[in-house]
Amino acid sequence: MSFLSPIDSRVTQSPQAAKFPIAALRTKTAKNTQRRQSRHSALNLCLQSLPSANLFTASLFSASLLTALLFSFSANASALALDNELQPKSESEVITLKPVVYQIFTRLYGNKNPTNKPWGTIADNGVGKFDDIDDVALNSIKDLGVTHVWYTGVPHHALIGDYSAIGVSADDPDVVKGRAGSPYAVKDYYNVNPDLAVNPANRLAEFEALIARTHQHGLKVIIDIVPNHVARHYQSVSKPQGVRDFGEDDDTSLEYAKNNNFYYVVDNSVKGTKGQAHAFEVPSLPAELKPLGGEAHPLSDGKFDEFPTKWTGNGSRLAKPDANDWYETVKINYGVRPDGTYDFPRLPAKFATFTEAQHYAFWQQHLAELPSSWIKFNQIAQYWLAKGVDGFRYDMAEMVPVEFWSYLNSQIKHTNPDAFILAEVYNPKLYRNYIQLGKMDYLYDKVDLYDTLKAVMAGKTSTANIAANQAKVQDIESHMLHFLENHDEQRIGNAAFLASLQTNISANDSATAQAVNPNYALPAMVVSATIGTSPTLVYFGQEVGEAAIDNPGFGHASRTSIFDYVGVPAHQRWMNNGKFDGGQSTQQETSLRAYYQKLLTLSTGRTTPALLGQYYSLDAANRSKNDATESNSTQNMNTQKSAVHETGYDDSTFAFARFEAISGTSKQTQKLIIVSNFSQTKSKALQLKLPKELIRKWQLKDGVFPLMDLLEDHAAKLVIKEAEGLVQMQLAPLSSAIFELED
Repeated sequence: MSFLSPIDSRVTQSPQAAKFPIAALRTKTAKNTQRRQSRHSALNLCLQSLPSANLFTASLFSASLLTALLFSFSANASALALDNELQPKSESEVITLKPVVYQIFTRLYGNKNPTNKPWGTIADNGVGKFDDIDDVALNSIKDLGVTHVWYTGVPHHALIGDYSAIGVSADDPDVVKGRAGSPYAVKDYYNVNPDLAVNPANRLAEFEALIARTHQHGLKVIIDIVPNHVARHYQSVSKPQGVRDFGEDDDTSLEYAKNNNFYYVVDNSVKGTKGQAHAFEVPSLPAELKPLGGEAHPLSDGKFDEFPTKWTGNGSRLAKPDANDWYETVKINYGVRPDGTYDFPRLPAKFATFTEAQHYAFWQQHLAELPSSWIKFNQIAQYWLAKGVDGFRYDMAEMVPVEFWSYLNSQIKHTNPDAFILAEVYNPKLYRNYIQLGKMDYLYDKVDLYDTLKAVMAGKTSTANIAANQAKVQDIESHMLHFLENHDEQRIGNAAFLASLQTNISANDSATAQAVNPNYALPAMVVSATIGTSPTLVYFGQEVGEAAIDNPGFGHASRTSIFDYVGVPAHQRWMNNGKFDGGQSTQQETSLRAYYQKLLTLSTGRTTPALLGQYYSLDAANRSKNDATESNSTQNMNTQKSAVHETGYDDSTFAFARFEAISGTSKQTQKLIIVSNFSQTKSKALQLKLPKELIRKWQLKDGVFPLMDLLEDHAAKLVIKEAEGLVQMQLAPLSSAIFELED
């Protein structure tokens, strides 16, 4: 989650050719039809929606519905993958690159100041600027195999700084986390963080220049939208004409009203009547989380003027939120009544199989019935699309009703069919609803794959559970983004990453905040990047083993702070005062980055089209029958002696195959065998079995076939006898191979 509780947190392509479809591309006719919709026209129409929703409906309905009707309204049920493989693609379906998303925390990325004073100011610790992400930096990013850059923390959020000269009001430290502030407490959606600009008055133009620069390098731009909540003191100084601030037209005498943007702590004993309102009280914080570390500040007086108080961002209805609540934010009202019932049109279940265009047409018929907040967030999305942003990452999407996402995402796709949409959803029971009904492109695969890989690295579960988790999402696997780090998670290079699994020490205990060799995560990174057709996310500094051991002020070490002005030491060494050549990096850091570069470049499928094709698990075939049936259990550690004796394959080994499958043809295509040894101490002498079913799919006859390792330098060959395959190999600790079958 993007709001961590401080106490208990949990390629080379031209810009024209750089397109990154999810699976099968839309037909050229459909795409060209949609592209004719001007981004700027869509924005202008959207901005007319408030205050007159009827005008918005009249101006859009007839033309939009006619456009949408050009698409087939037949229900196209999603093709479910059978067993452990994807459905074949036809020869007419062209897939380009699998996305690699590089997350940059924009405030920190270009900062060259190494001071890292706890609770330090900009003058003390420095801050990165948009201009620091120059052509040299973007070349460095592109060289990693990256296709999309997620610029985190761009929208103007609450922070402690004096920008009164450009008309920006001061923020109260009592409702700001850290000194630099949380990027998820957005204060003005129509401008950018003034800290990030060389000239704060020109900050929007500086970001627009970064968008253009990024595009010139063939990279796509993603920014955050946080629909669940905004800063406690939201006040846009940059909103376009016709746009109203959140809460500007609310009836604050009511706890809830459909077109109120916020909920209010008001005791309405009788529905629709005025009741007792409550004033906001600043939460009681422990000493280590006192505003600005206890430093004196004119506004830091333990008070914040808000009457009546609004519900807090995480849904707390207390006038005095708890220290663990997201007290710096307030929750947005989407027409969900306080009792949980809905006050907006429901989306029929059959729409799970309908296209974005059909969703768009549905909502065009119901615009006058939509809550105000829905329209306002569409205005925001259209504003940034018009400026060239290529997609969005949604914070805590599961806290917002799925119907809203159907509306917003279909509006976005109507403007830009290729927009990249990523959402933070942690409840596996909701995955399919948010993908199929909510029209999300990608969701975090945290609760299954990330958590399992972490447990495997810690030696607390079997690799069999990787295969089991992949099977759970095989019908939606192309939508499940994989990662090992992001701004919410602890750094791999910090001992705390595995501490909570390996010991009884809290993962937030400062005693665990020390650097370790990050190479132990390489097998997990190989699996994460190659097991599916979904995107891979890398957090800046991960590729050079950043350990995040500094104590920046607010929160805990082991994560790179999202609340403070800090430097990121391993990244700064690679940055080398703006040369981005690793001139100050250690040998281990440069070696690690080279490994990431090779792996991520392979993962895009540019030279390895098999990684865009089918997945076939080799795990069960290389375990005993007893182990295969128990693969969903974490209790099967060290129970497969017969399998170990026969193949060398054990609970720290994982293998699978990837291959292209062109339906209706006998064309021979790329075939890969991917094997990883998660053990930090033991080499593996493996005799990996390839079952008859796979050999039949690959149309191979008995014989000997050479294998080439595309990742490391392992020697092996495939021997097929009586239609069953065997690959003999040696894998050192923490080693992986991506073997290509040479026909």
